Amino acid sequence: MSPLAWIALTSLAAWLWLLLGQGFFWRTDQRLPRRTAPADWPSVVIVVPARDEAAVLPESLPSLLRQTYPGRAAVVLVDDGSTDGTGELARKLGEQCDGLPLTVTSPGDPDPGWTGKLWALRHGIAMARTLRPDYLLLTDADIAHEPDSLGELVAAARSNDLDLVSQMARLRVSTGWERLVVPAFVYFFAQLYPFRWINREPARATAAAGGCVLLRTETAERARIPESVRQAVIDDVAVARAVRRAGGRVWLGLAERVDSIRPYPRLADLWRMVSRSAYAQLRHSPLLLAGTVAGLAVVYLAPPVAVYAATVPGVPGAAVAGWAGLVAWAVMTATYVPVLRYYRQTLWLAPTLPFTALLYLLMTVDSAVQHYRGRGAAWKGRTYSRPEAAPDR
Repeated sequence: MSPLAWIALTSLAAWLWLLLGQGFFWRTDQRLPRRTAPADWPSVVIVVPARDEAAVLPESLPSLLRQTYPGRAAVVLVDDGSTDGTGELARKLGEQCDGLPLTVTSPGDPDPGWTGKLWALRHGIAMARTLRPDYLLLTDADIAHEPDSLGELVAAARSNDLDLVSQMARLRVSTGWERLVVPAFVYFFAQLYPFRWINREPARATAAAGGCVLLRTETAERARIPESVRQAVIDDVAVARAVRRAGGRVWLGLAERVDSIRPYPRLADLWRMVSRSAYAQLRHSPLLLAGTVAGLAVVYLAPPVAVYAATVPGVPGAAVAGWAGLVAWAVMTATYVPVLRYYRQTLWLAPTLPFTALLYLLMTVDSAVQHYRGRGAAWKGRTYSRPEAAPDR
């Protein structure tokens, strides 16, 4: 057989494995587990790191202040060196909303060895601990919560004896580029960290979604969070691993009451979102980068190439390659459908996944290029030249 036929058959074998052997990552049924209202609701402090978030704060912060939580709760917003009036706006919103008490504070510039968000979390968690809460809810400033979100998270944690409960917020999908790129982001994340593998005991994978993490305070102290992960750019995975190492139980699923409201209207905006941390996820390893590029090419790009080659006269092995590529592409398309349904998007987007995978491949390569140019992981005016993805120690 020709090399093209072997590549197409390899892609088909990979897709059959992904379909059945990768924790059924493509299913979207991992939602909050069974929940029973506790007899005595524990206390919670919500910690919100915020840097230049004035555009989204009027929608996200009131959703936290208006939580209908039966127990004692408070909100701490950490203004992380904002230049757009985030802190002042937060105080004004706190005065206008008749809800949970709000404290707005600022930690100053990060100490050496800290990434910005984790430095803000350090300051916010330290302030929260003065209130002696049973749980901490770590949530981003661009995340909006339904009024019962906190109660549902706490009930899930208590009912299932979980130390960390995380929900992947439903990301905004409105523009054409968002429709093309955003559902695939969740699809690829679940492929790397199958939710079923995370949620079972013993776990085969560990991860969390940083936009919404409910964390038992006692476990956070035992795991030395955030000090133990202070250099992490991909902080959610790092926090989950620290909790697991400390003997805690971790759960991750898709959200029903938690939404990201940050817009990514242009491809450039989505490109920055992915490329700023993609190479950090590969631990800045050229070998892992090469393997990732090759894997994406064989698994995602080879099927449509093989199908096209089958239509060209005289291509060696075209028939075998065409059929193998067509079946692989069909499996790929079928596994993408549940995520598109979760995002309420047209199923006609499913066959376009190879093109989206090509975009992610280019974003990953660009992430490495920026790293070797000394720009590292850049976000909101800060650059981390060589941060760690999720340190094990």
